[in-house]
Amino acid sequence: MSKVVIIDYGTGNIQSVRFALERLGVKAQLSNDYKIIGNAEKVIFPGVGEAGNAMTNIKKHGLEKIIPKLKQPVLGICLGMQLMCSFSEESSTSCLDIFPLEVKKFDVELKIPQMGWNEIKNLQTGLFNNIDEQSFVYFANSYSVETSEYTIAETEYGDKFSAALNKDNFYACQFHPEKSSDVGIQILKNFLEL
Repeated sequence: MSKVVIIDYGTGNIQSVRFALERLGVKAQLSNDYKIIGNAEKVIFPGVGEAGNAMTNIKKHGLEKIIPKLKQPVLGICLGMQLMCSFSEESSTSCLDIFPLEVKKFDVELKIPQMGWNEIKNLQTGLFNNIDEQSFVYFANSYSVETSEYTIAETEYGDKFSAALNKDNFYACQFHPEKSSDVGIQILKNFLEL
């Protein structure tokens, strides 16, 4: 049984996630094989790019059936978090429906995409153990999810939105922990210890 599996569906920041885990002494396996993913102790679901294309790739591998049924801790990152929601305004995409939430384009008078360091607050334990309020993490997003009962960290870019979500064994960050320096490494460590 592989301890940590990164879902490899042809979208994005997989190597940077892998390198961040290696800094923690964890060698992760890349896979799009549902048996390997299903048998992992922890699953990381990264993503950068466009929601419609990403969902097409996920369906090509039959992963839309397996991901929502996973029972071990799962961490969605950036686009991975958005794909765990019900629907994205980006290409009017039906997503995995793990979180019954909609992903909406930023409606702000600020530069889009948001790219750079932003602070997170109202942190809840688990994923954010040993992380200070107002810590800075790295974001790169044009779409966001509003705050809800599933929000475990929030941030602001013009408006307030969810920086992280949790429902049962599913966790998700809109920011990139693998690019967020020591704070991000601690968040990944917390996930691995869940």
